[in-house]
Amino acid sequence: MTVTPSSPSGPAPSERSNGSSLGGDLVDDTFFGRVVTEQRLATPEEVAACSAKQKELAAAGKKMSLAEIMVRAGYLTGTQVKRMGRGMDDSMTRPAQQIPGFQIIQRVGAGAMATVYKAKQISLDRVVAIKVLPKRLSENREFVDRFYKEGRAAAKLNHNNIVQAIDVGEHAGFHYFVMEFIDGKTVYDDLVKNKLYAEREAIQIVLQVASALQHAHQRGLIHRDVKPKNIMITTAGVAKLADMGLAREANDVEAAMAEAGRAYGTPYYIAPEQIRGEVNIDARADIYSLGATFYHMVTGRVPFDGPTPSAVMHKHLKEPLTPPDHINKGLSTGLAEVIECMMAKDRELRYSSAADVIRDLESVARGEPPPLARQRYDSNLLERLADGTRTAGARVEVEGGPPVVTGVNWNLFIAVSALLLVSVVLNVLLLVRLSSN
Repeated sequence: MTVTPSSPSGPAPSERSNGSSLGGDLVDDTFFGRVVTEQRLATPEEVAACSAKQKELAAAGKKMSLAEIMVRAGYLTGTQVKRMGRGMDDSMTRPAQQIPGFQIIQRVGAGAMATVYKAKQISLDRVVAIKVLPKRLSENREFVDRFYKEGRAAAKLNHNNIVQAIDVGEHAGFHYFVMEFIDGKTVYDDLVKNKLYAEREAIQIVLQVASALQHAHQRGLIHRDVKPKNIMITTAGVAKLADMGLAREANDVEAAMAEAGRAYGTPYYIAPEQIRGEVNIDARADIYSLGATFYHMVTGRVPFDGPTPSAVMHKHLKEPLTPPDHINKGLSTGLAEVIECMMAKDRELRYSSAADVIRDLESVARGEPPPLARQRYDSNLLERLADGTRTAGARVEVEGGPPVVTGVNWNLFIAVSALLLVSVVLNVLLLVRLSSN
C-alpha cells in the first residue's frame, strides 16, 4: 500500500503555515528543511534531529520554528537564516508578480507543494487568493495534472460553504489557481491552540460542511480529504470547505483503477476503505472523515493516534472507537451517537448521505434524539441479540466430559427485549412528531 500526501496544492487560501520565520513571513518547516538540505547547509540527519526536537517541545506546549532550533543547535547561523529568507521570499514572490491581471498584496501561506498569495484582481477590483505551483513541480506532469484537476473540480461547485474557484492557468512556466480569498482561520488553527469546541458551535460548523458535501456529492464529486485544515471559518462565522486537490468523480472508473491499492488522504481522518485503496469510494468516505474531524473538535484529540502514519491507519481499520462522550463527559448522548454512526468502520453501517447527517444533527441541535443513528443502533442491538439466541443452544465441548447444551439467560433476554420495545415506541412517537411538524 502506498500512502499518498493529502494534497499537492499546499495550504488553504488563507492558511498561514506554522513554520520558520523568514523575511517577516512564515515558511512551512518541511519546505525550509528541504531548502537547507538542498543548499547543503545541514545534513538530512541534522534536519531530522531538529524536527524531532521541535515535536518534543510542541508536546510540552512550547512552539519553536525549525529555523530557531537549528540556530540554537549550531547547525545554522542567524545570518544564514536571514539570507535564506531573502532568497526564498524573492523566489516565491517573483512568479506571482508575473501573473497578468493581478496585483500581489502579500504571501499568506507557503508549503512544500504550493505558495498562496493574497492579491487584487484588477479587472473586478476585488481581493482573491492565488495558489502557485513551484517551478520544480511544474516539470512533474502528475502534479500539474492534479493541480488543474483541483481547479476543474472546484469550478463545478457553487455553494456558500465551498471556497469558490475563479480561474486556473499558466504564465511564464508557472501554473496558478485563482480562488475566493477567505479572511479568517481554519478549524486546525483553533485545534493547535488546544481549543475544545462547545457542542453547539461544533454542530453548526459540521452542519455547514455537511451541506457543502451534499452539494458536491450531488454533482458526482467525492472530496476525499475532509480535515480541520480544509475547513475555513470566516470572520462572520461561515464555514467553507477548501482544497479539492484530491477530489474525484465518483463515476471516474479510469482514475479509480489507476489509484487502486493506494491510500489517498490524511491518516488521522481517512476512511477505512480509502486506506485499503478500494476502487469504489463514495460519499460515505467523506462522511467518515467529517466524523473524525467532528470527533477532534469536541474531544480535543484525534480518534486514533500512533507513532507512525501506518500505525494510525491500522487503528482506523481494526481498533474500536472510544465513544466521544467517554472523553468529554459534557457531550450529549445524541451527538456521540451521530459521530459513532459517521465513523462506523463498515460503511454499510454509516449514514448513506450527507443529507442524513444533516437531519440527525438538526434533531440533536433541538435537543432531540438523532432518529437515524438511534434506529441503526437499535437494529444492530436486535441483530446481536438474535445472534446470541441462535447460538445459546449450541453444543459446547466441556473439558473432561461429554458435549453439553448451554442454556439461555432468559432474565437477560426479557430485560433487553423490554428495553428494545420501549425504544421502538419512543422512536415511533418521535417520527410521528417530526412528521406532524
